[in-house]
Amino acid sequence: MLAACGDPVPDGYLPAHAIRGEAMGSYYRVTYLGKTVPGLQNSVDSLLEAYNLELSPWVEESTISAFNRSDIGVSLAGTAHFVPNLRLAATIVDRTRGAYDPTVAPLVKFWGFGGAEHRRTNEVDTVALDSARVRVGFNLISFDAGFLRKAKPGVELDLNASAKGYGVDLISALLDSLGRPDHLVDIGGEMRAGGTKNGQPWTVGIRLPDEDAGKVSAAGTLPLQNGRAIATSGNYLNFYEVDGEKYSHTINPKTGLVERNDLLSASVLADDCATADAFATACMVLGAAGARELIEGQRELEGYFLVRGENGELEVVVTSGLAGE
Repeated sequence: MLAACGDPVPDGYLPAHAIRGEAMGSYYRVTYLGKTVPGLQNSVDSLLEAYNLELSPWVEESTISAFNRSDIGVSLAGTAHFVPNLRLAATIVDRTRGAYDPTVAPLVKFWGFGGAEHRRTNEVDTVALDSARVRVGFNLISFDAGFLRKAKPGVELDLNASAKGYGVDLISALLDSLGRPDHLVDIGGEMRAGGTKNGQPWTVGIRLPDEDAGKVSAAGTLPLQNGRAIATSGNYLNFYEVDGEKYSHTINPKTGLVERNDLLSASVLADDCATADAFATACMVLGAAGARELIEGQRELEGYFLVRGENGELEVVVTSGLAGE
């Protein structure tokens, strides 16, 4: 999760304006330079509402909720955002070799997340776990412009791992279309920087991983500009505990198990925020070494990782493109 680090704007520079609101179970904050845009708040809210009506599993009447309830699939007629998200998901499933997989929803619910009840015991029902695992796999869905199909009942989709990032990209594109190319869009810590901040990069801070949600401090900062985006995933806030054992929301699609490894948080930089968001989730599944190898192998990506060292100390690991930042 990230927070913008703002500085006063000197006289003569373009003025900055900000709007704030709620989105995707979190907040959004949009900062832009230039003259004020009348009605921008309503435009942003309408854009995000339309997205939620297609892809939010928390909205009962959304297209994705209808798909998850169905036995065979749903029509995609009239949708604008579903197919782009599915195509992105297919690409990243392939590039991460399944570490990212949006069909992981049955396993997410098995472990007490995604709206399901938290576990009350540390004993694992292996029969129930296996039943959830056979309903996970991106090969179990197929789609075209008109219809999204599932290979068997019980297959579900959860695109939340890229939802905030995609929303960020939508708002950034809206600002570009309104003639406000210099902006910073933030939804729940996922960010994209359009243009510059009066000729200088926007600066964002990497949040220190702390299980106390009220504690916010930065482990470091990074420059962001010209459409570059950053997204962060971590296990330190979304977790619960049963008899001294912690269960976090990162689930390994391949093993079916909760993943708590040496990687405390992964921040990924990309040319769009949806891609950064999904790759950050994959990194948490892979652990520090696997995450760095994955991101180093993607030319357009960079990674900033907070790692638990051998003695429990916090270590910062970055990919080669960030070594001089």
